[in-house]
Amino acid sequence: MFISAVKFSLLLLLSLSLVNAAPGPQGVIGVKGDPKRVLRLQITKPGIYENYLVDSNWAGGNRVKISADNVIIRNCEIRNASGNGIGVFGNKIVIENCRIHHLLAGSYSDQVDAHGITGRWGDVTIRNCDIGLVSGDCIQFDPDRRSTGRVVIEQCRLWTGSLSRDVAGFWKGQRPGENALDTKAMVEGVRAQVIVRDCILHGWKQPGQVSLMAALNLKENVQATVTNCVFFDNEVAFRLRGPTKRGGAWVNIANCAIYTTEVGVRAEDNIANLKIYRLGFARDVKRKFHTPGGEFGAGYENRGQFLPPPLKEAVADGIK
Repeated sequence: MFISAVKFSLLLLLSLSLVNAAPGPQGVIGVKGDPKRVLRLQITKPGIYENYLVDSNWAGGNRVKISADNVIIRNCEIRNASGNGIGVFGNKIVIENCRIHHLLAGSYSDQVDAHGITGRWGDVTIRNCDIGLVSGDCIQFDPDRRSTGRVVIEQCRLWTGSLSRDVAGFWKGQRPGENALDTKAMVEGVRAQVIVRDCILHGWKQPGQVSLMAALNLKENVQATVTNCVFFDNEVAFRLRGPTKRGGAWVNIANCAIYTTEVGVRAEDNIANLKIYRLGFARDVKRKFHTPGGEFGAGYENRGQFLPPPLKEAVADGIK
């Protein structure tokens, strides 16, 4: 069902009662003792799939391909591939307690996408996962722009950083990746919905593989809600993109904090219906807002801006 901008704002305010959990993954992430080791996992039937170590020896394609509905992937590790970690092509999917890393395609100078999790919009939950060191995006929905639905991302760490060793055509010290999250959607029809809450997003800064790195690259025909998230060590925390030929994102931000960043909020294309409530900027954020080529569009609201607590407190306790 289509949700109006006003109703969307009310839903956001109601959701604040759930905010203030410690952000990022908690507990055991990745495989437990004696995992099942495979090169690739193809899921064609509903069920629970857990404790798989998918070590791909730098093969391409979707290393875990989900083509069934009603699937739970739990406590798995996917690594060492030149393709995507998980490709979602089913509905009612839960991915939780997983570690996904070292998905590297092309090279630092010749960027090629390898995403952590990608696929089609649907009823998808990505919970309590650690995803990093990918040459594309940690999470991207939907590269084909043929679907709509809802994706919830919660209690996750989405990150990149300098590689600790030479690997897969990349050199030690190079920093792979594009964005923590990139949204793509059908131009017309019901807006896809993405909810990002209780997450830590860091490392998306130059030198990188692309000219502008952002933790969240929210664009096209989506409704996005971002709550209780901590951003640090990024070039741009929020890259928010308004109407183009592919539509523009509607974005609500609440109870988030930004540290050690070049630009906190980059609002492009006269983005409409941008609602910001209690967004904290540390003193080391060089530029809080940037509106290249325009201004904030219709429906813009910004209330309760504040100086956040020290980074360690925000990571430990969430944003109060």
